[in-house]
Amino acid sequence: MNNTYNFTFQNSPAMTALKQRQHDDIKYYNARNELFKLSLMADYDQLVCLPSLTTIDKHWYQIETARKVLRQFGGRALLADEVGLGKTIEAGLIVSEYLARGMIQSILILTPASLVSQWQLELGTKFGISSITTDDDSRQQNPEEFWTGNPHIIASLNTAKSAKHYPLVTSRNWDLVVVDEAHHLKNRNTLNWKLVNSLNKRFILMLTATPVQNSLVELFNLLTLLKPGLLKTEADFKREYVSSKNGRIPKNPEKLRSLMREVMIRNTRSLVDVKLPKRFATTITVTPSESEKKLYSDLSEFLRTHSEHLDKLSRTNLLMRSGSSPNALGESLKNLSQKLDFEELKTLAKRASQIKQVEKSRTLVELLKKSSQKTIVFTTHKATSAYLAKVFKENSIEFAEFLGDMTLKQKDAAIEAFRDNLPVLLASETGGEGRNIQFANAIVNYDLPWNPMKIEQRIGRIHRIGQTQDVFIFNFCLQGSIEEYILRILHDKINMFELVVGEIETILGNVNDEFDFSETVIDIWLKNQSHQDISTAFEKLADDLLQAKDKYQETQELDEKIFGEEFEA
Repeated sequence: MNNTYNFTFQNSPAMTALKQRQHDDIKYYNARNELFKLSLMADYDQLVCLPSLTTIDKHWYQIETARKVLRQFGGRALLADEVGLGKTIEAGLIVSEYLARGMIQSILILTPASLVSQWQLELGTKFGISSITTDDDSRQQNPEEFWTGNPHIIASLNTAKSAKHYPLVTSRNWDLVVVDEAHHLKNRNTLNWKLVNSLNKRFILMLTATPVQNSLVELFNLLTLLKPGLLKTEADFKREYVSSKNGRIPKNPEKLRSLMREVMIRNTRSLVDVKLPKRFATTITVTPSESEKKLYSDLSEFLRTHSEHLDKLSRTNLLMRSGSSPNALGESLKNLSQKLDFEELKTLAKRASQIKQVEKSRTLVELLKKSSQKTIVFTTHKATSAYLAKVFKENSIEFAEFLGDMTLKQKDAAIEAFRDNLPVLLASETGGEGRNIQFANAIVNYDLPWNPMKIEQRIGRIHRIGQTQDVFIFNFCLQGSIEEYILRILHDKINMFELVVGEIETILGNVNDEFDFSETVIDIWLKNQSHQDISTAFEKLADDLLQAKDKYQETQELDEKIFGEEFEA
């Protein structure tokens, strides 16, 4: 009976009409949905990605830049903001918007090798965009699968242009290509330029604070990648727009600027009215105890003697941990001694574990007890953080902890406690990323990253728009350590802590395309033994960086003459 009833009902005219209405409703919904998507694509007055981006400060000029690129430039633009205004954030907004609208799937980001991991971190933490990089092991194991099977790739420009990878990168269609430090494409005769020119790309963003470094022809080469034919041929360009033999003085500047406005945005600090309070940096050189000094010296000697038995990462890790704390060093030595049969490793590990009073921590406690500022103490290694937490408790220093492996709820609670009640935040490398902690105005770099950009990222957690107080930076180092030499260069020689955030990155890029600061300093340390030889080598590095800084300042002046303030969002 029931079966008959069901059968009759399912085939009744009423049911047929109901099904037809449902079918029409679905068709109507799908049609409306498609119409909505089309309206989104046509209307960039509102960025639909913004509500989901909760971990970044959204400044008006960055949003305007993204809208202009999407609405007027059709996704092909040169982002040439002055240093420190957030070109990476602008690029991230554009990428996020295209993804949110379903207009792109495949993304290729090309960057200097030293910035690959930074881009991956920024895209992941700030925009929720997952990616794979050329640092990943899969690139070595199966290059073809790496380049064709991953939707979002962040690649070292040098890796991508190599003979092994060039054909694979250029054989694929890319929805969006982003090139960071795009001034590396200034010469059309280089593989850098030829690679980007050969990419099958729908949209392309090129980021550089220094579009012209030597001559206007560099601008022609960059803009030709974005919009071929915009400036015709190089001969036509020179005849029409260049009035000097050295190629630096423009002819018909207004006409040239009019053309550039079709593809270029350059926000300036004066336009966006970025006025940050002053920042003051102090190097605190701590005299180590005899046992600490001997441990550091013997470790360095071991690394010099057995360099060929250790990979570069292990050598760097040991030296960085040695500058951080005996606890961090001992942990690493113990792990390494299980892989390598060297009695010295076990001996060094045992000696590290026997050091109970660390001079750096004693000096830090004295500083914090005298200070009335809200202070973030940055560390890199878990063992060092754990040791400092113990020291703080023993010395009645109230603090909150912000560590990478904490839950989101725990991190929020730590920031809240630091803001409302506690004078100190003990933070890991990612401490405060994406959070408003401008209520603090002092930073202690208890252990010093060898990558100047990472030092700058730490400072940028509080020295940013919204900070109303002067900022104080205390850089700790052991006397006679590699960090002491690093600070002599960064602080005393090139005055890094007086530069605008982002300028050090450009200066390091001006040394040469392959330059890596951290690799250079460890090479100096391990290849030289006497104090005199080490000092001489670091002086040479300082001179190279000063020349790069001078070159950057000359470029700034040239770009100011060419562009002025006429390319804002």
